[in-house]
Amino acid sequence: MESFTLTRIEMSKFLLSLTGTLDTKPLQILQEAWTKTTPNELPTILLKVMKGRSTKGFSLGDIAALGNLIEYSTLSVTAMQNWVKRDFKEYLGSPRQGKKYSVNQAALLFMIDDLKSALDFESIRQLFHRLFLKPERDDDDLIEPAQLYNAYAGLFEKIKNNPSLQNHGMDDRNELGEKSWKVSVIEDSTEGMMKRLAHLTRTQSEAVWNTIFIAAISVQTCYFQSLVRQSLNATLFS
Repeated sequence: MESFTLTRIEMSKFLLSLTGTLDTKPLQILQEAWTKTTPNELPTILLKVMKGRSTKGFSLGDIAALGNLIEYSTLSVTAMQNWVKRDFKEYLGSPRQGKKYSVNQAALLFMIDDLKSALDFESIRQLFHRLFLKPERDDDDLIEPAQLYNAYAGLFEKIKNNPSLQNHGMDDRNELGEKSWKVSVIEDSTEGMMKRLAHLTRTQSEAVWNTIFIAAISVQTCYFQSLVRQSLNATLFS
């Protein structure tokens, strides 16, 4: 039997559905994901969340359990404890849903796990500083973490399903001054979201676009690292 996994776009929609941001219900998202595999049973963490119905808060253990359902993910409680207490304390801070972490905090932890495959922690902190202007506040963020997670998850799916995109140049403009594939694909993937962020300045919009691109490529790195681990295990233990 296959183990039950979620793509990042499925996980991002699941998170957003828990907050009521999406019209789609959490159960519907899980049912659609279920049809792709033949697992023995639904993971315990999903049963726990579903029983909570309007769950918006998670323990670090819950977030690790959810993260382990995401394809190519290597999230662990120990790593998250270090991020919360030290490495990204200013952006994660204390639990914001009573004694539990919010959906946006969970999304940030998932993002750090993705970005660390390609970036060092200081670079990640600099990106967060551009997007989340004052770490102690949420109302000045250029974009909510859960929305950002959803955006780059969608871009990764487009790139994964159309590998020819990877062979094109990555500059914002080509030699004719036309939009490159990077800008075009990002705009196409995030059209609805960027309309909601129309109040941003050009510099702020570019910061959001570039982070979406960086994160999507980082997920590709996660994928290749997963292939390496699989090949190594096959070689050593076959």
